[in-house]
Amino acid sequence: MPQKNMIKFECSECRNVNYHSRKNIRALKERLQIKKHCKHCKKHTLHKETK
Repeated sequence: MPQKNMIKFECSECRNVNYHSRKNIRALKERLQIKKHCKHCKKHTLHKETK
């Protein structure tokens, strides 16, 4: 897989990058937002896609 398909998810509260994933850039133009568990905050928080 090319590196440009990789995306990072950042916690909206503590700003740590906790998750990495792949995304089809042609099909999904907007940035993803997912509720995931943050090991630094020790709770479920909203994680937003970063560049």
